[in-house]
Amino acid sequence: MSAKSPFLKGKPIRPEPVAAGISAADLVDGTFLAYNAARLREGCRLFVEKMLEDGVTVGMSLTGALTPAGLGRSCLLPFMKMGFVDWIVSTGANLYHDTHFSLGLNLHQGTPFLDDRQLRKEQVIRIYDILFEYDVLLSTDVFYRQVASLPEFQKAMGTAEFHYRVGKYVGEREQALGYEGGSILSVAHEYEIPIFTSSPGDSSIGMNIAALALEGNRLQIDPNVDVNQTAAIVWKARSNGKGSGLFILGGGSPKNFVLQTEPHIQEILGIADSGHDYFLQITDARPDTGGLSGATPSEAVSWGKVDPDKLPDAVVTYVDSTIALPLITAYAVSRRRPREPKRLYRHLEQWTADLRQSYLASKNSGGKGVSTKS
Repeated sequence: MSAKSPFLKGKPIRPEPVAAGISAADLVDGTFLAYNAARLREGCRLFVEKMLEDGVTVGMSLTGALTPAGLGRSCLLPFMKMGFVDWIVSTGANLYHDTHFSLGLNLHQGTPFLDDRQLRKEQVIRIYDILFEYDVLLSTDVFYRQVASLPEFQKAMGTAEFHYRVGKYVGEREQALGYEGGSILSVAHEYEIPIFTSSPGDSSIGMNIAALALEGNRLQIDPNVDVNQTAAIVWKARSNGKGSGLFILGGGSPKNFVLQTEPHIQEILGIADSGHDYFLQITDARPDTGGLSGATPSEAVSWGKVDPDKLPDAVVTYVDSTIALPLITAYAVSRRRPREPKRLYRHLEQWTADLRQSYLASKNSGGKGVSTKS
């Protein structure tokens, strides 16, 4: 009787022995058959087979010290250049530390088992097992202060505009130093990928902007712009394209910021919608400890963040991002052709204006909601 059970329709677990020269993508497909390895395989397939369809708009959130470990250059840049990510919400720290490389500054492999008192005496900074000179911070601070003091920055703006403008100067410094391949900010500028920072004061970039304000600098970061622009991206993706997909690395504020776009559209603006279509998260946090990093996609459904009809297209993989991201990158670049860049940055102003019109129409109709679907 058990052989006829619908629960036994899965393929038998009978992998081939791992052979020399196997590709990372074949390793995932052939041997990641159970437990969190199977969730990672499901995440790879969700990303490649559904989220990377040409019409889907893919947002990504970055949390944790990923760029100091080199994952910006090794993994995120291929995603950006191949059109696999269309907009990003990152901690300011990831962007700040990625800039070190563009300025010709070195970070070194090390060990976490060191005397931090001795490191302090020798002016060596430690990010777990990554080591670098204290002057790396000071030199990067000088760069951001010089750029933020330019005339074009003497106004209020959202973080997407700030990062786009900074990316131009990061790219110029890379060219001058002969740094090949680019960085998150310079490639985002080239491909017009908007990058937002949900907590702009919570990084060395924000601290340098704050210090300049004490000198009379007129640069102000306006979070209202970011909230409305990210919502406009998702609203257009849901109404004009094949949907919205989110690739979430870690949790925290960036995770909430990419997900809150739907409550902003539905709850606050009164525009009828049903949530994001695809949800892929890499996390090592549990859901029962109260941290956002562990919040599940089914919980997000209750907020209207994820479309309940698309819940099967939601995968959470409980694994370290520094392990999962290289594997997903290798899988994606092997299994999927590049997509045409959407260059969303150039559309932000118009799409936000369109969102405003829909909001006012919803408000004038008594808040009954204006559907995003045409």
